[in-house]
Amino acid sequence: MIEIRTPLFWHTTLALSLGSFMVFANIYTTQPMLPLLSEQFGVSPLMASWSLSLTTLMLACSLLIYGPLSDAIGRRGLMLGSLTGVLLVTLALGFVDDFYSLLLLRMLQGLLLGGFPAIAIAYMGDEYSKPAMGIAVGIYISGNTLGGIGGRLIGGFMTDLAGWQSSFWLMSVISLICLLVLIALLPKSQHFTRKPFRFCNLLADMGAHIGNPMLLLAYLIGGFNFFIFINQYSYATFLLSAPPYNLSASFLGMLFLCYLSGTLASALSGQATRCFSLPLCMLLGIGVFMAGTLLTLLASLSMVLIGLLVNSVGFFFCHSVASAWVSHNAGFSRGTASSLYLVFYYVGASVGGFYLDPFWHQWGWAGIVLGSLLILLFTAGCAVALWGRERKSRVSAETASRRCYPGQL
Repeated sequence: MIEIRTPLFWHTTLALSLGSFMVFANIYTTQPMLPLLSEQFGVSPLMASWSLSLTTLMLACSLLIYGPLSDAIGRRGLMLGSLTGVLLVTLALGFVDDFYSLLLLRMLQGLLLGGFPAIAIAYMGDEYSKPAMGIAVGIYISGNTLGGIGGRLIGGFMTDLAGWQSSFWLMSVISLICLLVLIALLPKSQHFTRKPFRFCNLLADMGAHIGNPMLLLAYLIGGFNFFIFINQYSYATFLLSAPPYNLSASFLGMLFLCYLSGTLASALSGQATRCFSLPLCMLLGIGVFMAGTLLTLLASLSMVLIGLLVNSVGFFFCHSVASAWVSHNAGFSRGTASSLYLVFYYVGASVGGFYLDPFWHQWGWAGIVLGSLLILLFTAGCAVALWGRERKSRVSAETASRRCYPGQL
């Protein structure tokens, strides 16, 4: 197994993090250009956001296939093949000139993008020791946040500099570099156990994972947290592009530098889980997320930015812990279990805008905050329920151990 702080650990983790960077940079390139797309193509803010929502929705759908398929045919080749397809579609996006062609290619891109995140954490579960896994997942999710930041910065600055199509041309070059390094550094699987692909078995595995409360609660936490988090940022672009802020696409891209605080939180989450229960760490992350959301109500630009910084800390801390929890508690078909977590995660991102849109039209940003807090109270309740189940399971295990060894106290 890959052990912590060995050269192999760092090479493999770097490779997976670069793949993560490539995926999330491509997903979020369009987010800072949403107000521009709305104006240029004459579509509503909600429809403009489909350039992001449809990508994440198709990504979520594809996860149902990639995870089980990787359990059957292996991890590495499938990850590399899907990223090669992403590179080609990104290049094609630079040549479209109408909104519906953009949406169609973004949907295809979403289908291909799912091949990496569906498999990467399952690959870690196969190849890393448990202590190394906790640290590696935190670093890997840091790659998610850096990719999200990088894609949005490229989308914002290139849109202002040379038009929105140029964003995809530059992203193609960056994606090619990431893919070549990934091919060079990612080792072949050494501990993968092939499981024949059968549709009935797939349905049975998925049903078993969803029926397991220890996994289902984590799925709900990840899905509903992202449901709020990513769509808060989408509506923040409309808030800050309007008076009195009037920020350009470049500055809206820089807004996502707030993710850097989430990058740090993801990297530190593995250390925190050594000291505290994982469900309590999730609850802590949600509490920080709620506090940051409330801070954005203070109307100055600086307080909105501080609130988003705090949001990123809470969200990514919780997400890192929940991802590791799923991998640790899936007793079989880890690829399917990890894929289901990401299905909930990206479906949440895709439909959250529909939930928040009425709040936005009725009460503006205050409505976004209200709608967010209602959902976060629900996910906090899920974390408390998960903590209770973990404690109950631990007590049952200790009781069984004492029955086996009655002379030991």
